[in-house]
Amino acid sequence: MRIGALAAVSLLLLSALSLAGCAREEPVEVSRPIPPPEPAEAPEPVETPKDIVDTAIAAGSFQTLVKAVQAAGLVDTLKGEGPFTVFAPTDEAFAKLPAGTLDDLLKPENKEKLTAILTYHVVPDKMMAADVAALDSATTVNGKDITITADEEGVTVDGARVVQTDIECSNGVIHVIDSVMMPE
Repeated sequence: MRIGALAAVSLLLLSALSLAGCAREEPVEVSRPIPPPEPAEAPEPVETPKDIVDTAIAAGSFQTLVKAVQAAGLVDTLKGEGPFTVFAPTDEAFAKLPAGTLDDLLKPENKEKLTAILTYHVVPDKMMAADVAALDSATTVNGKDITITADEEGVTVDGARVVQTDIECSNGVIHVIDSVMMPE
């Protein structure tokens, strides 16, 4: 019986090996080439700042100022190399002028007066807010000085309150004021 038991075990092992050989094998993954990485997206272009005139137009709150600059023939100057610091009155600031003043200034025969007023709002240098606050006065393109006052409430330029600062342009900087300054 010993041989019979040994034969039975041998037969059992042969059967197991035979079944193992017939067992379904897991598919072997065929090596595939790794695809090249997707090209990186190009970085968004950094927008070059616009010049003073284009910045004022894009802002939408300086329509009256832009109209006045056009009437005075100062567009090319303020699109020029600069650098300039513009104390820019908003449309609301122009609305504070006495009735009829703006219409009168925009007449062709008053171009010289309009030019004098507009150039009184421009300093021929780039002065950021910190630079302005450190001064008592600055000479404008008009040739006259504007008085600058800095206190705990902010900065005023010839009595006009600076309400927004440091709008950088390709040829200078704009500081927004709440009133139109009139040279004496």
